[in-house]
Amino acid sequence: MTSGHKILGPAAGLWLAFLVAFSAAAAERGPVTNLPMPRFVSLKAEESNVRRGPSLSHRIDWVFTRRNMPLEVTAEYGHWRRVRDRDGMGGWVHYSLLSGVRHVIIERDATPLFIKPDPESPVNAMAQSGVIARLDSCDLDWCRIVAGGNRGWVEKRRIWGIRPEEVRE
Repeated sequence: MTSGHKILGPAAGLWLAFLVAFSAAAAERGPVTNLPMPRFVSLKAEESNVRRGPSLSHRIDWVFTRRNMPLEVTAEYGHWRRVRDRDGMGGWVHYSLLSGVRHVIIERDATPLFIKPDPESPVNAMAQSGVIARLDSCDLDWCRIVAGGNRGWVEKRRIWGIRPEEVRE
């Protein structure tokens, strides 16, 4: 009896698993830049029009007004990037208004900036919710940031603008 289907052995199963994994990894890259998707960037400009679609002919839905605000790129089309902020608000922004220099935003009031990535180490400064900081380095649980001239380590769960599994040196 032939059904028109082939029965795959163990080696073929491994090959199929590899192809599925490779396809999934390839799908996680932007079609224009070949950079990881989604990914975080920062707003380069003081003001940036956020459009409904990827062209100047699309309506402006609102304007981002905080320089260095971290944004998540979720799609690419030509010179346009679909972005969203920490509240999930977003739209299409011209790529020239974005920067690869990473920033994060403090999510919780009275977030301590520790001298070392250890909650028992001395506190260098306290940051309020909404403060934007330049991202320096991160391990799985801690990130070193610079905010208002103060440098220190914060728990990764207290900031937005970096993935939980992301490590930066």
